[in-house]
Amino acid sequence: MPRMLDVSDAVRAEIGDEEADRLLAGENAPGSYDCTSCRTPGDSEQERTSTVLFVGEETAVLAFAHASCLPSQVVQVTEEQLQGAVRSIGAQAADDGSRRSAPEQAVLGVTSGLVLIEGELHPALVVEPTSPIVRPGTTGAGDDFLPLLIEQGFMPVTELAAVPPVLHGWSVLLAVGQLHAVLQPGPHGGQPVAWWQAHQPLQVTDGWRASANKHQQVLMFAAPVGSIGRQPREDLLRDSLDRAAAQGRLVAAALPLAGT
Repeated sequence: MPRMLDVSDAVRAEIGDEEADRLLAGENAPGSYDCTSCRTPGDSEQERTSTVLFVGEETAVLAFAHASCLPSQVVQVTEEQLQGAVRSIGAQAADDGSRRSAPEQAVLGVTSGLVLIEGELHPALVVEPTSPIVRPGTTGAGDDFLPLLIEQGFMPVTELAAVPPVLHGWSVLLAVGQLHAVLQPGPHGGQPVAWWQAHQPLQVTDGWRASANKHQQVLMFAAPVGSIGRQPREDLLRDSLDRAAAQGRLVAAALPLAGT
């Protein structure tokens, strides 16, 4: 079924006419998606949708956004940001040897909420990809999202009974009361780089921001696709976290707060 897609001339020039026409015909475009800007669900069969191509030094990843949030465009990002914020799944080289594009991609969905641990509310971010994450440089089935995070220092969580240990070198960037990024250590001890970056700063509640300023850290929980889902209330979010922990599908760390 044809999609209500906007494909800009710049995006078409990068991905080629053949791929652009397949997208417009609905062959490679998803019906439903998570907007790469506002992170809320969209439906390319029901509403105008922009194709947004994130281009790094070696990789290009195609994502989708509400047309009301972003116009169709090419966005230049660093390779580290591309690998962290928008993971390409099953990327295939174009026939002409140009940059790789990935019609199937995973976006890191991030939800903020307050989590009660040991009788005290803590600010939390819950990260769940929209598709399985494979180890960079590999292809095929599988999901390496949790092993990759454990290698970075995140700890498996079987129950939310205690605050997870601090993961030094990582941080949560909060500026002017909005959530901008999750930062990880830079290569070779350099400046921190974005592991996840909001393409449009995310609003957080006054209570969440006050709790983050009080604790000067944010708890980050991460689970594979299908573990948490988009929960409209914090009590439902907590239930999903507890269930994922009991199933051995949750890792966590306390990340220092950067900014206010």
